[in-house]
Amino acid sequence: MRRPSWLSRGLIVAGLVLGLALPAQAITIADSRLGGLAFYDSDLDIIWVVDANLAQTSGFDSDGRMTWSDANAWAAGLTVGGVSGWRLPTTMQPDASCSSQNVNAGFPDQGFGTGCTGSEMGHLFNVEGITAAAPGVFSNVQPSFYWSGTELAPFASNAWNFVFGIGSQSAGSKGGNNFAWAVHSGDVSAPAPAAVPEPGTMLLMGSGLVGLMAWRRLRRG
Repeated sequence: MRRPSWLSRGLIVAGLVLGLALPAQAITIADSRLGGLAFYDSDLDIIWVVDANLAQTSGFDSDGRMTWSDANAWAAGLTVGGVSGWRLPTTMQPDASCSSQNVNAGFPDQGFGTGCTGSEMGHLFNVEGITAAAPGVFSNVQPSFYWSGTELAPFASNAWNFVFGIGSQSAGSKGGNNFAWAVHSGDVSAPAPAAVPEPGTMLLMGSGLVGLMAWRRLRRG
């Protein structure tokens, strides 16, 4: 067997380095849930709706951009594959993994900029490698702001958000119009359909009703 040349060895090493440098998309087709309508993230034990702009494609909103209150109400009232109980993604605070930290006194929330992995959206972008340019198994991932369900603690009029175009985490006024991506806590499956009686069972039930009616007529006679 011929030994690989120095060029071949170099290409192999380069490929391994690039493979290690690029974020691996751990969420795969095998993680499909609810008949392909959602995908499971086993790292965080949550399920993401496959359509990252479902509010628009479902006809709920003309472009999918909503205020924070409307986005929360939309997620809470959502039913996907027969499953309810959806919500907006959360943002962990403080988050030391972010590129910027707020050091102002009296401002407990920390974790701005890029590289955030503590928030659910930050994990999806930075760990799972899901971006607007490379959505992986998802669809309609917008390169703009997405609402988090977490408020900015010092300022009740603001809430956290995340940009899937550049992976930036920040906060903004709840009155602004951002996109919304619904998630569900835990691993869920589509509810089992109601059992339909087999033909033989239905025939027995029908025969029983006929017999009962005949017995009542005999008693009346």
